[in-house]
Amino acid sequence: MPVSHPRTVTYSPAYTLVPTYECFNRCTYCNFRTDSGKSPWLSLSEAENKLKQLQTQGVCEILILSGEVHPHSSRRAEWFQRIYDLGELALSLGFLPHTNAGPLSFEEMKALKQVNVSMGLMLEQLTPKLLQTVHRQAPSKIPGVRLQQLEWAGELQIPFTTGLLLGIGETQEDWWETLEAIARIHYTYGHIQEVILQPHSPGSQQSWDAPAFDPDQLPEVIAKAREILPGDITIQIPPNLVGHPQGGHPQACLEAGARDLGGIGPKDEVNPDYPHPTAQELREILEPAGWELVPRLPVYPQYDSWLSPNLRSLVEEWRTTIRTVDSPSPLKL
Repeated sequence: MPVSHPRTVTYSPAYTLVPTYECFNRCTYCNFRTDSGKSPWLSLSEAENKLKQLQTQGVCEILILSGEVHPHSSRRAEWFQRIYDLGELALSLGFLPHTNAGPLSFEEMKALKQVNVSMGLMLEQLTPKLLQTVHRQAPSKIPGVRLQQLEWAGELQIPFTTGLLLGIGETQEDWWETLEAIARIHYTYGHIQEVILQPHSPGSQQSWDAPAFDPDQLPEVIAKAREILPGDITIQIPPNLVGHPQGGHPQACLEAGARDLGGIGPKDEVNPDYPHPTAQELREILEPAGWELVPRLPVYPQYDSWLSPNLRSLVEEWRTTIRTVDSPSPLKL
């Protein structure tokens, strides 16, 4: 973890590429997905044009965030190849890719390790009762399927990010159970960089009518998570979802033990109704409270040795320049 002193909080200067918004899951709280055929897939030429515009904008991480094509779909191979090719393209232009594309096979994960410096998948919640409610039409949200991803990532030595979605019908006991499962897997493999604590934030596209997770409750969850999780796992909070910054919620979350604000870019694709603050806006809020906001890479230093030689070389180049990165411009790509 790139922390210079206890009052440091990190973020990743990032941009999100979405290969497709199509998804065979129908989570009732989702503000991201579209039905098959309702939105075009991102072409490599379109992605290249976007990435070239980012080369002077201080962006280091390219988050490849995709809707899920069914494992038995005739288009699965094409979908996976598009994700792989986007990672390869991002690397060729000097960026560091991080892919989150739902559950993958062991072989798919092994292949993507070659074109990603890290990967991720939210556990959300392990309680099976959500399969009768918000995940009733979401086959890939079966808890065991998602736990298997964490274990495979550990076996493959893939630096990994996971997390909880809070306020989707679970209980406090469910939070602690999910965090304990993450801790157990990390104690075995040592590969989990970050755990995101993401409060449910209602959006304009979702079908589920439920209130937002109470931001006043989040510091308590963070403090307990800090007790449960191993000390080398960083707790991440999304600053656009934790309540109004001037209300003190980000600072309270940091005081409780969060130390990272995730990828900061022009748009939160998963929560499009909640714009990201810029890094400079966050500094203006956090610095008077004694916090230093610094940029980081999507792979933490302790995992550099897990990378292939070509990935490690690019990461080493970024490590010499990352502290000079300022907030990315509010691009409209």
